[in-house]
Amino acid sequence: MKDVDRALPAKAAKQKLSLNQVIVAELAAATTGRHKRTDFSDLVGQWTPDPRFDKVIASQKQIDVDKWK
Repeated sequence: MKDVDRALPAKAAKQKLSLNQVIVAELAAATTGRHKRTDFSDLVGQWTPDPRFDKVIASQKQIDVDKWK
């Protein structure tokens, strides 16, 4: 496993890809026999506004002053 732990980040750096992209590509190649790049184009433009989500995100952006003392 140590070889894999070293090889994947090195491959990501060499290809200028994220580690996640390299892992997905390697898993795809290992299971399907061909390399395939991750494509999220079907998700582009699909955002639906959600006030509940916005409220949760806004609460996470609040700074707790007591914790930063």
